[in-house]
This record gives sequence, C-alpha cells and structure tokens, in this order.
Amino acid sequence: MPMALNVGDKVTLKKAHPCGSKVFLILRTGADFRIKCDGCGHEVWIARPNLEKRIRQVTPAESKE
Repeated sequence: MPMALNVGDKVTLKKAHPCGSKVFLILRTGADFRIKCDGCGHEVWIARPNLEKRIRQVTPAESKE
C-alpha cells in the first residue's frame, strides 16, 4: 500500500540535497513525484518507490479553513 502523500506536504529525507537542506515540498503526486528543495528551490522528479524509501518524516500541509 502506498504512503499517503499529498501536494503541499513537506518531507524530510534521509540524505541531504547538495545545498545542505533535507526538507522538500511535494508539488505533484502520482507514479512520479515532483519535489522542490526548501533550501535552494531546485525541483526534482523522483519515482514513488524511490521517494518512499528515502523519507524520514512527513509534515502534512496546513489546511486552509
């Protein structure tokens, strides 16, 4: 069963991006994810299985109510 990941969630990965940040924002979900580095703003496409293996923590997006 795939993890419950939604657009707007922030994920902390096990390995840091070359800029030093480990936190990424999810921009697109599906079989492939588009994530954006919180440190430098670089966007990366990554397959769901690869992303799920690398996730250490998920911070859900704040709801707009």
